Formats: sequence, C-alpha cells, structure tokens
Amino acid sequence: MALASAPSLVQSIDYAAIAPPVIVAVTAFAVLVADLFLPAARKAGLGWLAGLGLAAALVALLPLRGAPRQTFCLPGGTGAELAGQCSYEVTSLTLILQLLTLGAALVVVLMSAPEIADRRLPAGEYWFLLLCSVTGALVMAAGRDLITLLIALEVVSLPAFALVAIDRADRRASEAALKFFLTSVVATSVTLYGISVLYGATGGSIHLANLAAALDQVSLESPVVGLGVVLTLVGFAFKVAAVPFHTWLPDTYVGAPIPVAAYLSVVSKAAGFAGLLLILGLGFAPYISVWGPLLGIFAALTMTLANLVALRQRHAVRLLAWSSIAHSGYALVPLAAALAPGSAELSIDSALLVTVTYLLVYAVMNLGAFAVTALVARDRPANRLVDYRGLFRSRPWAAVALAFFLACLAGLPPGLIGLFAKVAVFGAAVDGGLGWLAVIMGVNTVIALYYYLVWATQVFAPDPAEAVAVGADAAGAT
Repeated sequence: MALASAPSLVQSIDYAAIAPPVIVAVTAFAVLVADLFLPAARKAGLGWLAGLGLAAALVALLPLRGAPRQTFCLPGGTGAELAGQCSYEVTSLTLILQLLTLGAALVVVLMSAPEIADRRLPAGEYWFLLLCSVTGALVMAAGRDLITLLIALEVVSLPAFALVAIDRADRRASEAALKFFLTSVVATSVTLYGISVLYGATGGSIHLANLAAALDQVSLESPVVGLGVVLTLVGFAFKVAAVPFHTWLPDTYVGAPIPVAAYLSVVSKAAGFAGLLLILGLGFAPYISVWGPLLGIFAALTMTLANLVALRQRHAVRLLAWSSIAHSGYALVPLAAALAPGSAELSIDSALLVTVTYLLVYAVMNLGAFAVTALVARDRPANRLVDYRGLFRSRPWAAVALAFFLACLAGLPPGLIGLFAKVAVFGAAVDGGLGWLAVIMGVNTVIALYYYLVWATQVFAPDPAEAVAVGADAAGAT
C-alpha cells in the first residue's frame, strides 16, 4: 500500500515578478562594496552605478505587462484560492506605482550628485541608503499581506532616517532625523498592535484577500476588530503625513539635504499611499462603516490645516513641506468619496485610478519645484522666498521652470497637468456624493493659490541690490 505523499511546503518563486526590487537591492549591495575599494577621487562614479541599477529595474518592468502574476504563495491553493494566498502580486496598479517610484528615484539621483559633491557627503553610504529605501517602496506596491507591507514600510523608513542625518556637520539634520525616527517608531508600534489584534480576531489571517473574507463575517463585527482596523492604518497615515500624523514632516524636510526632502515628498509618500490603497481596497473593505466616514474628515483637515499654515511660511523648503501635506489631503479625497456610505457613482477601482493619477502628476510637479530649489540653494543657502528675487534675470530658465511647476501645483494654466489632476479629484468627490468635501477642496485651492503666487512673484521681481544700484545711477544722472 503506497503512502500518500505529503504536500510540498516549498513556495514557488516567480523571479521575473520580483526582478525590479531584487535589481535595486543588488545594486545597493554593489555600491556598498565598491565604496570600500574605490579611491575618494573616483567615488563620484557610484552615482552612475546607482542610476544604472534604477534604469535596469525600469527595464525589468516591461515583461510584467499583461495578466497579473503572483508569487510567494501558500502551497496547495489553486485558481482564485491561490490568488488570495499570495504575498506578492504584480498587477497594473503595481506597475504604475513601481514606475512612479523608479522614475522619481532617478530624478533624485540626478539632483543628489551635485549636492554630494558640494557638501562632501559620504557617497557610498548615501547611495546605499537611497537604494535600500527604494527597494522597500517597490515591495510595498506589490505586497499582499500585512506582514510584507509592514516590513516594506520599515525598509522604506529606516534608511530615510539616516539619509536625513547624513550631513553630520549639520545640527538641524540630526534634530530632524531624531524627530522623524521617534514619531515613526510610535506610529509603527501602533500599527503593529493593530495587526496583532486583527491576527488574533480573524484566526490568523494576514493575506489581504483572506482578511477581507474573515472581516466580512457577522460574528467578527465588534469594537475590538474595528479598533484593530483603525490602529493598523496609523503607520500608513504617518507615511503620507495625514493630519494629525504630520508633525514630523516640516522640520524633517528643512533639516534634510534638499534631494532627500524631494525623495521623502514623492517616493516615500507614494509608498505610504501604495500601502494605504492596498489595505483599504483589498483588506478592510468590509469595515467601511468604521473608518470610511472618518477618511473624508481627515482629508478635509489635512488640506485645510496645511494650506493655512503654508500662508505664513517664508522659507522655500518649509513651504513645499506644508504644500506636500495639503496634497496628501487632496489625494485622499477620491478614496473618501468611493468609500462613503451610499456611494454608487464612484467605484473603488475608479477611486484608486484617480488617486494614482494624482500621485503621478504630483510627483512631476513636486520634483520639478524641488529641483529648482536645490539649484538656487547652491548660491543662496538660506533659501528664503526673498532670496528668489531677481532669479529671472540671473537664471531665466530656472525662473520659468519654477513658475511653471508652481502653476501646476496651484492648478492654474499653463500648468494644465495640475489643473487636470484637481478636476479629476473634484469629479470624484461629486460622483461619490461628497459635495461638502468638494467645496472644502475648492476653498483650499484658492488659499493655496495665494502662497504659490507670492513665491512666483518673487521670482520675477527685481533683485533689491539691483534696484538700489539703479536708483543710485538715476540720482547721479540728475
């Protein structure tokens, strides 16, 4: 009598599906090893190596187009059952988020090269930390269980702490990194506690699809499970800097090197939104009644508080920091509209598409503004708004580019991509039956328009020194 063979516990691995994060991780290791052997004069080449690794990861996305691909799946499942038991899945949403991450990281690499040379930052450590954080962001977009998402969140965050404080001679950087670290640790601890509550209440479900099925059971409708759902979202709300989890962001941006601030504002935030979109859309949908009504309130508070505080800012990077918080509020609007009770016009898939589109447009706008800010800071390190007076005369292309990106952020012509993104978000709020949120967003758009225009007018205003010289010449002529 033949013995029945036991099922294999070995998980199959689709190496093509995991190629992008693996390539970036291998490049990070190669950069670290090369840094040990290269002389100081040749370490500038490490930036080229980092850029090539990111470009190779971009190329590795091409074969993944088409049908979804799953890997790291529990053994024994088939078909739809297998899809719900996989920890890593590549879908069209995954590819878009990974494309955003890699494209933005490449721009940050270009911004970072002159910053490293000017401030004499340790090149090997800088590129290694940056690539490690990008690896976590890539995994975040494809994670399909709570443990994978939590680990990816930490892989994004831990190198970012060191990147903020990488300039050891800058006291502000150390203080900013410490504040960033302490706030992140608290948020992650709360999230981990929420995951443990859900794990115990659902009988050990961690995969998002299985978790949704478990939460859909009537017997689990209890305040304890609802508390676990809300606590789990805290870590991701911290990463996207939604109010009241935003307090770390302004000081961190100001204390960090400008390319690192640009990275945090786009790639790190996109990773947080990726985790938030996956958890809300796949895992916690049955508990819309617990957190859905609060999402619109958080969106309104986030954009309103950030825009009001931004009115008082006179430092370019700090203004961009508060602007970044406000745009997080805008990006939350489609999710709040789709998940609002009684919403029938806007599906969750449509809401995800609007939010991802907004993130793509925001990435282009914000990276452009940060790039010009980094360029100006090389000559005027104080980086106050008044330091931009006369920029059109000294650097006309930089002035025009900054004005264009500010118009995009404000949603004004000729910044049509920003206008398109805001119209899409407005439409999502109206279709979802949240007219009050659309009105609040309209008011906030007008508020933001003021401080963007204040900065833009500084760019085209004459430099005070030139005005004094012209006045002296006129007096001498008379």
